[in-house]
Amino acid sequence: MSDTAVLTFDQIVKLSETALLACNVGEANARPVARSIAAAERDGQKIVGLSYLPVYCDHAACGKVDGHAEPALRKSRPAAIEVDAATGFAHPAIALGLPALAAAARENGIAGLGVGNSYACGSLGYFVEELAEQGLVAFMAANASRTVAAHGGKSPFFGTNPIAFAAPRKDHAPLVVDQSSSAVAFVAVADAMKRGMPIPDGWAIDREGKPTNDPAAALEGALLPVGGHKGFGLGLMVDILAAGLTGSHWSFEASSFGDCEGGPPRTGQFLIAIDPEAFDGAAFRERLEAMLSAVRETPQVRLPGERRLGERARQGDRIEVSKAAVELLERYGREGSPAARS
Repeated sequence: MSDTAVLTFDQIVKLSETALLACNVGEANARPVARSIAAAERDGQKIVGLSYLPVYCDHAACGKVDGHAEPALRKSRPAAIEVDAATGFAHPAIALGLPALAAAARENGIAGLGVGNSYACGSLGYFVEELAEQGLVAFMAANASRTVAAHGGKSPFFGTNPIAFAAPRKDHAPLVVDQSSSAVAFVAVADAMKRGMPIPDGWAIDREGKPTNDPAAALEGALLPVGGHKGFGLGLMVDILAAGLTGSHWSFEASSFGDCEGGPPRTGQFLIAIDPEAFDGAAFRERLEAMLSAVRETPQVRLPGERRLGERARQGDRIEVSKAAVELLERYGREGSPAARS
């Protein structure tokens, strides 16, 4: 018997939305979260897809995130937009800010959007791609609760603190770069523990600061920054952009994304949108295609995001999903989250 099922994009949205609504999330907040989950499944990013949605549901049920929050937008200057997520999901807060960000970037050439008092946002590439589809160059940073040691340290201090970048292309889907400042995403280690698999060298240390291949020991210890001191610098930069500029909690202050303890994490996201025509006129896309063609020196050179786009094209609207994840979320949709009953 197959352990996968085939659903359409809209069916995944409906499944996700039903589960969220049953876990104390309002419709206005459930829909943008559900669409991001469906996009992750479509693009083969399953560790932030349906298998991760129960965490969102549990946190809404236990009050870690306010499923009925109403984000508020203000424009402090012509090119500066702020959104207070009000301890709610990041997705509706970012969705509120993106149109204002895009309009300000076209008017001023460049603009910034700070989202504060927020929660985890899943794949950052999902958001910057939306801006690039509108012809804008986009950058995003998001801080997270502490799971990553500083270079030379042994205790968690930074979050995985990812960044993403997207640029519009001529006759192609946007180029999207999406990566964490840690050697690996936290959810990848949690997934390895769930499957009983060891983790590679260089991913993590145990609570004594010693390298480990045991995902359980890694989750009790700390992840490592990517590239040592370079990843440390990147994580620091993300914390300053995402938390410092938005008045949100630094990673070391934020409550864990992994449990119901400590109240809302109040982390932040920061996005920058640039209208390339304000700087390089109409030549930008032509010149970008010339550079991307030149970099393909050998068939082994693969541009960032090509695997994701390949999965999107391969699956179309017949998306392979975990049958176990579907069954669990159907139960959430019927019964709500166990976190609300604990």
